[in-house]
Amino acid sequence: MSKRKGQKFDKIIDAAVLVIAKHGFHQAQVSKIAKEAGVADGTIYLYFKNKEDILISLFQEKMGSFVETSNLKIKQEKTIEDKLNVLISSHFAQLERDYHLAVVTQLELRQSKVELRQRINQVLKGYLLLIDEIVQEGKKSGTFHVDLDPLLARQMIFGTLDEVVSNWVMSEGKFSLTNQTNTVQEMLLHGLTGKKERG
Repeated sequence: MSKRKGQKFDKIIDAAVLVIAKHGFHQAQVSKIAKEAGVADGTIYLYFKNKEDILISLFQEKMGSFVETSNLKIKQEKTIEDKLNVLISSHFAQLERDYHLAVVTQLELRQSKVELRQRINQVLKGYLLLIDEIVQEGKKSGTFHVDLDPLLARQMIFGTLDEVVSNWVMSEGKFSLTNQTNTVQEMLLHGLTGKKERG
């Protein structure tokens, strides 16, 4: 089904974020999403096949926009340190701005259904490619060790950001995500020894 994007599509997506965050994916009936969006139940099906399609579309819209914006910001930076800093700060800032979206991405997208996980992983690829580019450029420039395992490095970077955001969500946003940026960057760059290379 090709989605005819527009004002109603956006309203449904935003309504889905609120309803899924509040009630959980399994309790978020299409009728609740329609009511929040201010549209008839049947209108939902002009844009989406079912509730699962809404969830995936939500992730595609939000993640797609985030990847595009982050990519532009990262390309403006010269050093690997600054590129990594932008990646981290963008990740934290996007979710800190929208707690409901953070709840959906950290909790509700982790569905047990294989089909949903596969479709979510397809959407994530664009973001993981951003991380891969930073890792590869870091190795090429000598900022990262030449023998660094790119896949492991990607897992460590993404996993760290993901876990920090999950902890923030579970604490109900009681601390500033963006204030963690520099600390997380230093830990990723220098590891657990706390040693920094002397220039």
